[in-house]
Amino acid sequence: MGIRLGCIADDFTGATDLGNNLVRAGMRVVQLIDVPPLGAAGQVDADAVVIALKSRTVPAADAVEASLRALAWLRSAGAEQIYFKYCSTFDSTPAGNIGPVTEALMDALGADFTIATPAFPDNGRTVFKGHLFVGDVLLSESGMRHHPLTPMTDPNLVSVLGAQTTRPVGLIDHVVVAGGVEAIRARIDELREEGFGIAIVDAVSNDDLLTLGAAVQGLRLVTAGSGLAIGLPANWGLTPSRAAEQLPPAGGYRAVVSGSVSDATNHQVQEFLRGGRPAFNVDPVRIAAGEDVAAQALTFAESHLAEGPVLVYSTEAPDTVRAVQGRLGAAEAGELVERTLARVARGLVDRGVRRLVVAGGETSGAVVQALGITELRIGPQIETGVPWCAAALPDGDTLHITLKSGNFGSPDFFTAAFEEAS
Repeated sequence: MGIRLGCIADDFTGATDLGNNLVRAGMRVVQLIDVPPLGAAGQVDADAVVIALKSRTVPAADAVEASLRALAWLRSAGAEQIYFKYCSTFDSTPAGNIGPVTEALMDALGADFTIATPAFPDNGRTVFKGHLFVGDVLLSESGMRHHPLTPMTDPNLVSVLGAQTTRPVGLIDHVVVAGGVEAIRARIDELREEGFGIAIVDAVSNDDLLTLGAAVQGLRLVTAGSGLAIGLPANWGLTPSRAAEQLPPAGGYRAVVSGSVSDATNHQVQEFLRGGRPAFNVDPVRIAAGEDVAAQALTFAESHLAEGPVLVYSTEAPDTVRAVQGRLGAAEAGELVERTLARVARGLVDRGVRRLVVAGGETSGAVVQALGITELRIGPQIETGVPWCAAALPDGDTLHITLKSGNFGSPDFFTAAFEEAS
């Protein structure tokens, strides 16, 4: 049987997050890094394919072009429904990219209506009356208000998405969702008749997402964070199965490469440091001054790999990040760090690391490209939203890698992850 669900993710960590939820619900999932040639569409053995793009913060036109290429590949592979996945904190700016990509996919599919919800209750993301909450606070009061590329200062998703689209954006609220599948479908029909093309959907629990998943079975396109994924496999008669998440055994040295500036990752770095474990700080100012910081990091790591996990990080508090950006420029600082951490990851694998944690969406994208990874098999969940994945290396070895969203994970994630892989 061919691919049932074709997914387009706007960053690499989000792609694995989505694949994780699909696997847990019984789908065998392969994640592809960027869009492969069209002729390769028949070579993937999976129920769902997630194409990971690096399109969250690029110019909107570039994000649209990449997403349409991904759509063409997925349609050629026979995907019956398309899922556009973005971050559970709805990371975007007034110019996009969520709105422009959504509308481009709708146009290409001939879809007159779709839904949007970043809700992921298991990770503290809920939508109520169209407003996004992160834990117990509104999005605008969370750490995302300080994000260097996509600061989120408006929690009203109807307003946020409406600023990015030409189609009117409506709301399917919690009262409708509580009414069940038929109530949601009736509300969709009503919104269509009123001229709305997209609707934000409330969801405060997994039950809401399961109900919504059943209700959108007939839509050509759904857009969401990774949470909605728990409600879709059942539409093809699939149920949770351990077989869907099996990976080859893990081995080799262990390391963490972290470039995220999120609050959650800052806490994880600090917890690792408090444990007295080996860690090397990548300073973008030193990189800009011409120092070979990647070589320094690898020399440090090589002397500590036998002791257990080694951390190489460029993760700082918001004030420090802003100071560095003011000195170097936001784009330049980010690119310097990404290129350096990608070199470090490549060097770590060359030195025998076979279990690698990567933190941060942009960092993950740079790392998998530097490693030449084109395909990942999604495996078991470490923590909510973060699975181990397996990639084949050129020498025939298997690399276990996890691509962690900056916002995800408990404070001890950088050590707990390896306990799951042992």
